[in-house]
Order: sequence, then C-alpha cells, then structure tokens
Amino acid sequence: MTNETLENLLTKVTDSVNGYSGYWEIIHRDRQLLCITDETHNRMRIISPIIQTDSLDKELLIDALTANFHSALDVKYANSKGVIWSVFIHPLKELSENEVVSAVEQVVNAAVNFGTTFSSTEMIFGGNAQPEKEESTPTEEASPIRKL
Repeated sequence: MTNETLENLLTKVTDSVNGYSGYWEIIHRDRQLLCITDETHNRMRIISPIIQTDSLDKELLIDALTANFHSALDVKYANSKGVIWSVFIHPLKELSENEVVSAVEQVVNAAVNFGTTFSSTEMIFGGNAQPEKEESTPTEEASPIRKL
C-alpha cells in the first residue's frame, strides 16, 4: 500500500476525504475520522475521536479496556491528549485493500458503540467479556494469569 493507493481507496469507500498525502480528514457514516501515514517508517493509523476523558468514570474506562480484549477486535480504544479514540494501526506497505475497508468500518463501529456494546463488529472474540466471579484461594488471587 502507498499513500496514493490509500487515498484513492479511501475516496471510493467513504463519504468524503479532504487533506493531503499522509494526512486525510474523512467523514464516513456521519463520523469524523483521520487517516495518518508515515511512509518512511511504514506506519498508518485510522482514528476517530469519541469522548473527552474528563467526562468518563473509572467503570467506563475499565469496560473499554475489557473491550480491547474481547469485542474491539482489529481496533482499540486509546487515550491521547484527553480524548478517547477508536484506533486502527497497521504497517502501511503490508496493508491490503480489504483491510482498509474493514478498518474504516471497525473504527466507525467502535466509536459508535462506545458505552454500549463496545464492539467493532458483530463478533465477540473469546466468549464472555465479563466472566462470572469464582471462589478462589489466596494464591490464585495473587496471579490473575492462572485464571485464564
């Protein structure tokens, strides 16, 4: 994937694209997204702002971290400069057209579903996001990895 190919593809699969090579502001399904690339370092990210962190409680942040493991799939929730973002990050050169299309949809879905299902697709990976608590011995409690 190159910046030129990526820009052409984004123009085809989203509602609008503005910007310049390596930095595009996108509107897709009424959501604002940014696509930022660095060809020199072979990186790209598609991101969408969701909410200011100062308006969130601890439980919602924990739910977002849990979703990163179970339901956000190829995108993640991230915090930068006081904003929670829906984020897809990938090496640029190795990125396929199908991955770009999927990434745009997943970034939008994760942003829209923040605070409810926290999902980027209909799939939930790994079963229940909130397993029932089991009785455990003090040794088991000291090592959460053993519970996996």
